[in-house]
Amino acid sequence: MTPIRTLALIAALLSTTSLAVRAADIPLGSNAMEGHIVSRVLAVDSALYQVTIEGRNKEPVPIQLSDQAKNLHNLRVGDNVEIHVIRSVAYVLDTNVGGEPGVSNEAMAIRTTKDNPNPGGEAFRQVRVTSKITRIDLKEHEVTLLPPEGQVIVLKVEDPKLQERMKKLQEGQTIDAIYTEVLKVKTSR
Repeated sequence: MTPIRTLALIAALLSTTSLAVRAADIPLGSNAMEGHIVSRVLAVDSALYQVTIEGRNKEPVPIQLSDQAKNLHNLRVGDNVEIHVIRSVAYVLDTNVGGEPGVSNEAMAIRTTKDNPNPGGEAFRQVRVTSKITRIDLKEHEVTLLPPEGQVIVLKVEDPKLQERMKKLQEGQTIDAIYTEVLKVKTSR
């Protein structure tokens, strides 16, 4: 994950929607986005694992797949493609002191069944970026974080409610930015 992406994830810390997490964690906020696309296949290159679908203004949109696209040979020009994407970012404060910055990455894919020859399936990816609180300035309403990349980030807390909650923070606690993406793809003729 790039430092800019990490900064963007952590900067959104000021969001206030709650989510369910471990008992030792305090939810700081979350944000979610959902998208749904219905299109059709314009071209298939099974040897290069590339599919081109029709974009918004009928423009071709190439999609590079991995070699895990096992049923790609069954996909035909003109087939319908339905893509559903859910992305979310959650921010969680670890109440324990002593955690270290880090990144964890989980992924999983589920392909179509043998009974359904049409390509498609589901994919899940979750990335957790842990940043350590190294300084808390209650007077200036700033929290200094050390992300895994090692470049210190200073967050200015603007929201008065969150400024009040800053009093409960401790140096050495960690903040996790958890990025989750779920992709579902269905094809039909």
